Amino acid sequence: MGNIYKRVILKLSGEALAGKSGILDQRKLATVARIVKQIHDSGVGVGIVVGAGNIWRGRLAESIGIEQSTGDYMGMLGTIINALAIQSAVEKNGVVCKVQSTINVNQVCEPYIRRRAVHHLDKGEVVIFAGGTGNPYFTTDTTATLRALEVGAEAILMAKNGVDGVFDSDPRVNPDAKLLPTLSFREVIERKLGVMDLTAVAMLEGKNIKIHVFNMENEENFFRVLRGEQVGTIIQ
Repeated sequence: MGNIYKRVILKLSGEALAGKSGILDQRKLATVARIVKQIHDSGVGVGIVVGAGNIWRGRLAESIGIEQSTGDYMGMLGTIINALAIQSAVEKNGVVCKVQSTINVNQVCEPYIRRRAVHHLDKGEVVIFAGGTGNPYFTTDTTATLRALEVGAEAILMAKNGVDGVFDSDPRVNPDAKLLPTLSFREVIERKLGVMDLTAVAMLEGKNIKIHVFNMENEENFFRVLRGEQVGTIIQ
């Protein structure tokens, strides 16, 4: 069975890259790079948006008296560090990978320019979108939504650590929580399901983009999603 998507945005948390002893783990970076290469080699265009929770958390800013705007900018800088780490790992696998940032750090990566990003993707290169939206008060979930809309991606792959999808309640608290295999964007908003930032969800209502939420610990899930199989939760 072939892939049903031509271009996707892979949304990773910063925690997905971290190890027990540090903010970045070589094995986890290698795993992400291997998956990206396999997706790329199957003919699917790949854009990546990564968070920075392994480096900086907004609640830490609050606890030490840093106001939110400054704390959010610190998080954006953290996403650039993670993006460069992923770029290095992906390039070791022989895949051309570009980092674009909404915050200008020209010594280490390109500025984010939509047309240039589309050009890279059209050439079969992987593009990592760093720096969030470039504005405080927005999450990297919103960044993933924006970039998916801007570069013509058909799906956002929200790869989760040890979470199989979206549940009707927190499975860590409620052992009887039920997996929700399909949801509409409106249901996510009305039920305030914590799968992603509600601003990001609202932006996708009425758009022809699907969100797949699935457990990344089983690598085959990535390719099952691309083949159109029911894995985890589909929001559309």
